[in-house]
Amino acid sequence: MTPPTPAPEPQRPVGRESATAAVVRSLPALPGNSVFTAPRPGRGTAVRARPTTIRPVTTEDGSLADEEAIVEAGIAEMWDAYAEAPHDRMVRDRLVLHYAPLVKYVAGRVGTGLPSHVDVADLVQCGIFGLVDAIERFEPDRGRKFEVYAMQRIRGAILDELRSQDWVPRSVRSRAREIERAIERLETRQQRSCSDGELAGELGMETADLRSTFGQIALTSVAALDELVAAGRSHAAGPGGTAPSLADSLPDVAAEDPVTAMESRETRRQLAEAIQGLVERDRTIVGLYYFENLTLAEIGKVLGVTESRVCQLHTRAVLRLRARLAEAHED
Repeated sequence: MTPPTPAPEPQRPVGRESATAAVVRSLPALPGNSVFTAPRPGRGTAVRARPTTIRPVTTEDGSLADEEAIVEAGIAEMWDAYAEAPHDRMVRDRLVLHYAPLVKYVAGRVGTGLPSHVDVADLVQCGIFGLVDAIERFEPDRGRKFEVYAMQRIRGAILDELRSQDWVPRSVRSRAREIERAIERLETRQQRSCSDGELAGELGMETADLRSTFGQIALTSVAALDELVAAGRSHAAGPGGTAPSLADSLPDVAAEDPVTAMESRETRRQLAEAIQGLVERDRTIVGLYYFENLTLAEIGKVLGVTESRVCQLHTRAVLRLRARLAEAHED
């Protein structure tokens, strides 16, 4: 005997929220770079309301669209709301938050060719102003994609800020790039380093003018004193030490040269030994003349001899000292 088939349960009316949940559960897993990769909250977890409510979108045949279409529809609603009320800062701020990753991307691309002392965070700050300007000036009716337009405005805002902070004239910058391209052409063609004369001939200028340009370009090189000398902090620093910075490598012009100080002390020692080897009268003449600052006439009165005799004795003492110092250096 065949058991009776149970009657199907009556279907409950499906509301808007349950239909959306069913569509989301039926969607396949999104790739890792999707904006919907955040973990779903557990049961009982409080969830903050998002600033923009995205309603499910239905296609022409009445079926619900996928998640990407829902996001695009929500962005389109925000653009429509901003077009109706362009002075509504709340809607504009929502658009800024949505397109903020564009600023970080453009700032990272621009920052790759800049010196290390330029902070990418400063570029991002300048790019935010460019994004706001792009949102305020964008015209959706022209059919142009906003991301392409915004990236141009963001890049322009960052470059304008960099040019305003650059104290080097643009003519010097362009001249430096021209010289770099000429050096690259010469070294590629000749397979060796080029001289100043060859480079001047390639640029069509005199060698003196080229060297003067080199002096102007050298003044444009700016380095941060707190920048590390070594490539990595861990390689430069010893166990428990700190890596040396560029400021630590600058010479101290007021400091005493240890080599010069050592040579001076050695010369003084050898000179003192040579003076001690002189006869008593010669030692007296050398002491009175070089240490007491007496004249030859005054030394003659002290020794009871004429000035000419003191001159002869002084010359003999100096020659003997030179000979003994020469012997000491040869040894």
